[in-house]
Amino acid sequence: MIRRRMPIVLPPFEDRLRKAVAQYWGTLETQAQKQRHGVDHGRRGAVTGGKQMNGFAELVDWLLRQNGLGEASIYVRTKRELPGFFRPTKDWDMLVVHEGHLIAAVEFKSQRGPSFGNNFNNRTEEAIGNATDLWTAFREGAYGKGRPRPWLGWVMLLEDCDGSARPVAVAEPHFSVFAEFRGASYCRRYELLLRKLVHEKLYDAAAFLTSTEKGGPRGNFTEPAEDLTMRRLLASFAGHVAGYLAAIE
Repeated sequence: MIRRRMPIVLPPFEDRLRKAVAQYWGTLETQAQKQRHGVDHGRRGAVTGGKQMNGFAELVDWLLRQNGLGEASIYVRTKRELPGFFRPTKDWDMLVVHEGHLIAAVEFKSQRGPSFGNNFNNRTEEAIGNATDLWTAFREGAYGKGRPRPWLGWVMLLEDCDGSARPVAVAEPHFSVFAEFRGASYCRRYELLLRKLVHEKLYDAAAFLTSTEKGGPRGNFTEPAEDLTMRRLLASFAGHVAGYLAAIE
């Protein structure tokens, strides 16, 4: 049962966000320690361990509860599969489903060095493919006929280091790349990617954070773009939830 709430609630969340950043780095360290005597070695163990972004999922879960959605509607550990159009199902990081209505799907992703090139390409293809699959399935009625449009969000945390901050060359053997990509670092590329995902309406909102290995464990982070902040994403999500709840009264 949903508890009725009045206007959009965006309570102070900054401390929770800093804790989420600190938890990310703490989880990486814990995973790295566990892998030191196993098959994985070095940073790969921390990257392949998963669960680093749980603090961010908990932050969004908390926000949804503040805005009147009950626990039964929020899925962050199990039952996160949605049917796709190009594939049978996709396991999202967070789903919000209420009384047969898909309210939202959210992805929480991160990247740490030293390998940024291939990982950036994989993240790009994943983000575009997941959204395209969901919206096509939605169009075809996979989540019910005549249902309101769900909200789709993406949160990205990138390690701030030399590898992500230095300019990257592009190959142009036949045609010119768009000017904004020339000399763009991987940090800048992620900013461009998330902004374009929102502008092209593949996602309703996206948040982009960077954090250093030194300051991250203390919860320190930077938001490189004013239009890609956690505040904007949380406000957008809260607004969508408020609109849904008002419509079913």
